[in-house]
Amino acid sequence: MENTGNSKVIIIAEAGVNHNGDYGRAVEMVHAAKRAGADYVKFQTAVPELVISSVAPKAEYQKETTGEGESQLDMCRKIHLRLEDYAPLKALCDEVGIGFMSTPFDLVSIDCLDALKMDYWKIPSGEITNLPYLRKIGAKGERVILSTGMSELYEIEAALDVLEKAGTDREKVILLHCNTQYPTPMEDVNLRAMDSLRSLGVGGVGYSDHTVGIEVPVAAVALGATVIEKHFTLDKALPGPDHKASLEPGELAAMVSAIRNIEQALGTGEKHVSPSERANMEVARKSIVASRDIEAGEVFTVENIAVKRPGNGVSPMLWDSVIGKQSPRDFRADELIEIMLPDNIK
Repeated sequence: MENTGNSKVIIIAEAGVNHNGDYGRAVEMVHAAKRAGADYVKFQTAVPELVISSVAPKAEYQKETTGEGESQLDMCRKIHLRLEDYAPLKALCDEVGIGFMSTPFDLVSIDCLDALKMDYWKIPSGEITNLPYLRKIGAKGERVILSTGMSELYEIEAALDVLEKAGTDREKVILLHCNTQYPTPMEDVNLRAMDSLRSLGVGGVGYSDHTVGIEVPVAAVALGATVIEKHFTLDKALPGPDHKASLEPGELAAMVSAIRNIEQALGTGEKHVSPSERANMEVARKSIVASRDIEAGEVFTVENIAVKRPGNGVSPMLWDSVIGKQSPRDFRADELIEIMLPDNIK
């Protein structure tokens, strides 16, 4: 499923928890993702007490963005929506014409989202070693997008094996290369790791981006990514762990536009004259012309013919076939040479 310009890249606008637990802001984010041209808007579904223990520390980037005065559990309690909020969000997405996705982080959340009939199950990087979780999603036998941040190749292979044995063919799985540092340093992006993921025989490979800016996901598309996931926010200045590494709506729209341009630019891989450049052939190519006045019957030599623009006469590739032939008529200097050549050398 490598992107060769014939397949439309799936662009996921990752709202995540950037609504900060505010349903009204989540609604705004659905509309913003639609306006930006994304294919899907994606949220994160969790019952915090089922995901995070009371002693779990915050990640360093979370401490930097939200401080150290509260636990990871307390932070997540404030920024997650209620389980009952996801059905109306799905209905809103259907109404405005954008795909709905949400990443479940626990088994109860899987049950909640199962009723919404999403196009894909999105498995986050942190659950790639969660055997009961992988088995539950794998048993659905449905399409899966699996992020692979913080993972060695053997761990990804093990997760695929679990999904397969539970009932999901690996051809239904799209693997997303990912680095989970927010923001990701450029030297740690390693886009070529997508080649390693392709070796696992999955249905496709994409990229989930946490860098600042839009150039890296655009580059990933040029390298064959079939799915791009990128966090966005309504305002980077909002409190919360992920806003600073997210795109604002205008930036998201710019990323979507750039990816769509790259899709077109990738083309089919076949080399041929394109319609837009065909008219330039006559202007830019050259023909055999008289380098001085030539009389009828005179023999064409390197002294009396030359190669010049335009390109609508005898091709210079036939130079050797013209040399030594007699001029059929008088030619003025710079006039295109006209000569009958055997069919086998035309």
